[in-house]
Amino acid sequence: MALMNQKRIPARRSRPARSATGRPAGTGLYRPKRVRAGGTPTKPRKQRAPRHTPTPEAPPPSAPELSEKQRRHLRGLAHDLKPIIRLGNAGLTDAVATETARALHDHELVKVKASGGGDREARDALFTELAQRTASALIHRIGNVAVLYRPHATLPKILIPDPQA
Repeated sequence: MALMNQKRIPARRSRPARSATGRPAGTGLYRPKRVRAGGTPTKPRKQRAPRHTPTPEAPPPSAPELSEKQRRHLRGLAHDLKPIIRLGNAGLTDAVATETARALHDHELVKVKASGGGDREARDALFTELAQRTASALIHRIGNVAVLYRPHATLPKILIPDPQA
């Protein structure tokens, strides 16, 4: 009975012989490169598919027309959001407009924060130009923060109430 309660201890494995450097014998610091033998030809590279020819662009989409009730609903949804886009000292650049358009495509409702300096008219012009360049509606602006909305073309995530209801 006493033999059954004892744990079985596995035997130690033997380790490979080590050289003076502490590495296993036969391995150096660098491994030799594998080289193909003889003149075996390498595989030919695959050719890239030709790029698609650009199709004529459709006219840029316009900003959605929203009633005051719809704007109020979107302001309520945007209250808890953090600013995704931050405008720096460079102002509105092409990269910022492109990133804002991508964020609007992903989220539909985006907060944008401008730098603190400058006057109110410059910030208003900056936000309206950003809304025009991204084909979005400027929902709300308080201080340095603006809210932009652009519904997704095929699958809108945000349901807004009817303008007449």
